[in-house]
Amino acid sequence: MENTRVLFVCSEIIPYLPKTPISIIGRELPQGIQDLGYEIRTFMPRYGHVNERRNQLHEVIRLSGMNLIINDTDHPLIIKVASISSARMQIYFIDNDDYFQRKNLYRNDDGVFFDDNDERSVFFARGVLETVRKLRWSPNIVHCHGWFSCLIALYLKKSYKDDPLYANTKVILSIYNDGFEESFSDDFKKNVVYDGLKTKDLELLSTPNYVNLMKLCISYADGVIAGSSEINADFKQYIDETDKLFLEYQQSGEYIQAYVDFYEQVLSKKRKKKK
Repeated sequence: MENTRVLFVCSEIIPYLPKTPISIIGRELPQGIQDLGYEIRTFMPRYGHVNERRNQLHEVIRLSGMNLIINDTDHPLIIKVASISSARMQIYFIDNDDYFQRKNLYRNDDGVFFDDNDERSVFFARGVLETVRKLRWSPNIVHCHGWFSCLIALYLKKSYKDDPLYANTKVILSIYNDGFEESFSDDFKKNVVYDGLKTKDLELLSTPNYVNLMKLCISYADGVIAGSSEINADFKQYIDETDKLFLEYQQSGEYIQAYVDFYEQVLSKKRKKKK
């Protein structure tokens, strides 16, 4: 436990967004883990309806300024930070005018799924990993919450596998009941491709939907946690098929120690070599 570093990547965190299963855990878990002696960093997207003035967000100039190329277009990466003083926690925000200025998470005011949600998730995942590199902070565990952050598992095991900063990093994916019926854009596979990734690594995205995205990311995770009491039955079967360490859903108020034990279990298991 001593000197263990955990990076939390959450699509939602209170008080910046309304209460949901993800946003509650996104707030409670990092604090609980920090209180037990772990070193933490926490990231989320800077959606347009996060009130910067009320929450006292400010840009971190030394971390901003990089451009990420997605769909053949340069997108500036802007990093902001805010503090939850009562928890002695800092939250880093991934921002970009093209992807995160809108006042909704994943749908417009009429409930229509944004057609660039695939690009937004790619930008968020790569933005987090590049920012952590700039921080020169090497996590032992990266704990991703929800579908919007799950591509981090793929990138860490393929694009960043030779980066000394991430050489010993294990990835844990918490799966929630946050699915949707819509498909991503037909360009999803192309947009995901990055250093070290080949088309054959992304065959599951030939049908670019929620279930296949999660299966792809599960296949690259070192451990999986059921963050909701009910998750897609296909995922449970896939977790068994891929022989992943798995933690069943834990009741609210009782889960932090169970998560700590799971972290230690994942850290102690030798990574299997992929052919």
